[in-house]
Amino acid sequence: MNQSDKKGIAITDEIADNISKVEELAYELKINQVMTSNILIIEPETSMETVSELFRAKRISGAPVVKDGKLVGVLSIEDLIRCLREYDLKSPVSKYMSQNVISVNEFDPVIEALKTFVHSNIGRLPVLDIENKLVGIITKGDVTRGLLKKLTNEYQQEEIRVYRASHLFEDIISTRTSLVLRYNIKPRDFVHGGAASSYIKRALMRLGASPQIARRCGIAIYEAEINLIIHSKNGGIIRVEIEPHQITMEAIDDGPGIKDIELAMKPGFSTASEQVREMGFGAGMGLVNISRCVDQIKLESTLEKGTRLKMKLFLKDQDSFGEISPQ
Repeated sequence: MNQSDKKGIAITDEIADNISKVEELAYELKINQVMTSNILIIEPETSMETVSELFRAKRISGAPVVKDGKLVGVLSIEDLIRCLREYDLKSPVSKYMSQNVISVNEFDPVIEALKTFVHSNIGRLPVLDIENKLVGIITKGDVTRGLLKKLTNEYQQEEIRVYRASHLFEDIISTRTSLVLRYNIKPRDFVHGGAASSYIKRALMRLGASPQIARRCGIAIYEAEINLIIHSKNGGIIRVEIEPHQITMEAIDDGPGIKDIELAMKPGFSTASEQVREMGFGAGMGLVNISRCVDQIKLESTLEKGTRLKMKLFLKDQDSFGEISPQ
């Protein structure tokens, strides 16, 4: 099958509500912008009776367990209920806490926390900094409140700031008018992961792109950007060419290449290391998510030489940026 063919269901403007403003912000907001920083910390030696009183007084349903500054577990209300059923309140927290802790990083976008919530069926996640120190907790409620707050601010700012860069194409007379945006992506730079996609999405909005077109491009670029961060040896380049009737996006790197392109396009396939997977990335859904958002995708790769991912969106007349041709 030709790799340039679109796989899965095409995202048309009629069904583009699937990519909502909320989903867009989930890719843009960082976890440290919505997490709870002022958290209750308990120690493994604390009695379950003491924890029961703390949960009641603080009106919380879980807390991280820390020993010598290191996260060693999480105690939930379900663990407390199990303890109560066994009439075992005198036992230490270490007996009932969950030691197989799933965490997220503070510099991850909120979408990574949402993915983890869905896959793990956990209601709260410890948040670690770049040195793996506990800096907060994020819950589904934190995400909801953070997204609502951001939505309110976005709409207020948009009404205040009316940016008419959409006239850029209309005021230039040429046979073919295009604007090229280029970003260098560093390997393993998870702290800045998603920055390029945010800049590109913002540029498109200011050029007059519809919110749905900007969101589709933003998600596609985010996934391509994260792939460069995870898999490339020396980083790579994100290149976007904006034309009146189409947007072309490319992610280019110089290695290590993909052995089986057809396999790489399948959901769940990933060559990410265990370390990357522990950080919440490399679930093998990047190319699938990209395919949802673009009209055309083409993946070319040569082992030990590099990979080029080319994506295209074709704009309908009502979505085009406008162009005046020479008389």
